[in-house]
Amino acid sequence: MPLALLTALTGCAESAANDDAELGTLRVGVIGSKAQLTGPVGYLHHRDELLPRLAELGFDDIEVFPFPNGPDLNQALVGGSLDVASYGDTPALVARGSGLETRLIAQAQIGNDASIVVRDDGPRSIEELEGERVSVQTGSYIHRYLLGALRDAGVEPAEVPHIYTADTEAPLERGDVAAAAMPQVNAEVFVAKGYRIIDHLAEDHPDYAGTSATVSTQSFLDENPDFAAAWQEWQDEGVRLAREDFASYQDFAVTLSDFPEELVRATTLEEHLPDGPFPERGLELLAGTKEFLVEEDFIAEDFDLEDWLVRTEAAD
Repeated sequence: MPLALLTALTGCAESAANDDAELGTLRVGVIGSKAQLTGPVGYLHHRDELLPRLAELGFDDIEVFPFPNGPDLNQALVGGSLDVASYGDTPALVARGSGLETRLIAQAQIGNDASIVVRDDGPRSIEELEGERVSVQTGSYIHRYLLGALRDAGVEPAEVPHIYTADTEAPLERGDVAAAAMPQVNAEVFVAKGYRIIDHLAEDHPDYAGTSATVSTQSFLDENPDFAAAWQEWQDEGVRLAREDFASYQDFAVTLSDFPEELVRATTLEEHLPDGPFPERGLELLAGTKEFLVEEDFIAEDFDLEDWLVRTEAAD
């Protein structure tokens, strides 16, 4: 099933971002329902330590725009409504492979987890999804995990419909879909309601874990040549501070969603923090994801990962 990622590479994106953002405001797109910067750099901002650093690059403010998923965020980046995108690696890779001139500044999180969830009276294993409808938020790292897990099991579903994770419960409960793939924190919420997990990425398919990508356009980086190196330094500082007091970092993570606090803490792990902008494990996962997307024809034209990365002193 093709990824609905880039409806028009040169079209105007329909998004919450303002194309007329005043000069000096850094515009960042994130995934979620809240206009909050996430990850280690978001933690730095949460501590009121980001704006002074931004000022050194000529930005007097930062605006954060939430998007429901990666493809929508891609469209805003394409349309010039954003300067930076912070989202999963799958839509970032597909955008690059579709001809969008982006650069990867950093991987903000390593090991994004997910699961396949069913009703308690539903399929007992992933093999029983043969010929069934299995939903997922199309274009996300969860989509890549789901398709890879199905392929490994030799399972051919009847359909993989695009359903936002937030809208999954009703069709799953009605039996419109036999299963749904979703981020791990969402899966834990479903389990608490009596649903079951039949496949867990971290346990059953660890090499399909997602990473969080911080991406900008080449044109923005040409206009702001010091930005990538600065962002990488900010991320390293955010990681250092998070590791010094991880409970406080988890407190910050709790503010980013409406999930129960105990579930957010349980799924926000120190091991997910990156060592540098491009950690070895992160690049391994990224390479594996790109290979899969190329094989499945989700990436129109293959490219060299190294050419995509912005290597600076902070990255080396």
